[in-house]
Amino acid sequence: MMQITDLATEQKIPPLLRLGFRPFFLSGALFSVFAITLWLLIYKGTINLSPLGGGYWWHIHEMIFGFGGAIIAGFLLTAVQNWTGVRGAQGTILLALFLLWLAGRIFLVVPDLLGSILTGLIDLMFLPTVAYVLAKPIIAIKQYRNLFFVPLLALFTLANLEMHLSIHYPTTFNSVYSGYAGVMLVTFLMSVMAGRVVPMFTANGTNTAKIAPLPWLDKAANGSLAIAMFSLLLQPIVGFSALFFGVLLIIASVFQTMRWLRWRPWITLHVPLLWSIHGAIKFICFGLFVLGASYVIPEVPSNHVWHLLTVGGIGGLILAMISRVSLGHTGRPLTPPKSMSIAYVLISLAALVRAFGPWAIPEKTLLFIDISGGFWLIAFIIFIIGYGPMLINARKDGRPG
Repeated sequence: MMQITDLATEQKIPPLLRLGFRPFFLSGALFSVFAITLWLLIYKGTINLSPLGGGYWWHIHEMIFGFGGAIIAGFLLTAVQNWTGVRGAQGTILLALFLLWLAGRIFLVVPDLLGSILTGLIDLMFLPTVAYVLAKPIIAIKQYRNLFFVPLLALFTLANLEMHLSIHYPTTFNSVYSGYAGVMLVTFLMSVMAGRVVPMFTANGTNTAKIAPLPWLDKAANGSLAIAMFSLLLQPIVGFSALFFGVLLIIASVFQTMRWLRWRPWITLHVPLLWSIHGAIKFICFGLFVLGASYVIPEVPSNHVWHLLTVGGIGGLILAMISRVSLGHTGRPLTPPKSMSIAYVLISLAALVRAFGPWAIPEKTLLFIDISGGFWLIAFIIFIIGYGPMLINARKDGRPG
């Protein structure tokens, strides 16, 4: 009876607003296409536009807190329903959250409409509002283990605040360190979630036994990333040691690699939804090592190497996970459109070209950035074309969601 009632109520809600992953995965993918295109045009001087903080600040901020924030919100607002058994945000509440996120994206592009202070406040409101909506059912069910994600969103908001403060107080707050703190927070979140779901995904997708976790290894893999994140977040107070940070990232890479190899990535090569996830984790492992080396060895250009982590690791894992979650939550078999295999390969190529091209041939940096950006755009356009209809239409199996 409850399921029939839920279904009847849900029929009155547009499918796009029935669960958090629908609007935020689709809009996040669309926004990434817009943001990368706009950044390429600004970087090359094709257009004369002054978004909040300038083009470079805006690019860093929007790919982390705009694009990344949308995907994280969509994932958590969907997962909380599975954790608690309580209906997730939908309808008017979900629409309000989406419009708040969208307002931030619009006003950051044209900050003169409201001014930098009000624009910043609107942008900063989104993640705490998501945290509030997320916490309510978790606290009601007393499922305090998953309340962990609420303070994580608070830290994400703090990194965002530091980025905004860097516009007004550049001698105290460094936008690059604050942005990179956001990157490490997203990497930490992905590491935690990977530890929870990748062994199960791998076992189910390959019909093999699930690898039992090693608690000490999970703590070491996640803890080293957490320390790296705090070293960036607390930079205005304690300063920044490149040597400490670099060695820490290399240590984190070792633990991440040990854990990843235990998950047997080689048995997933015939399953696109699995090898894409494992390929992105490989970029996290490899990216952390090379990035760590860049802070120890001055000749390695850290500004380029960060893209191994942001494009190949974060971008790749986002693309792999949203394509899997969207299938499962729209009542479809876990078989992505064949074109998604191309998208998974392209996002990896985008990371390699962006990180190593300018390093190898500095005078061709602009060309490599164009190629890398083009690969990203094609990859996410493939997702939008293949998954857009799924996300805006009701579930295939007729169930709520």
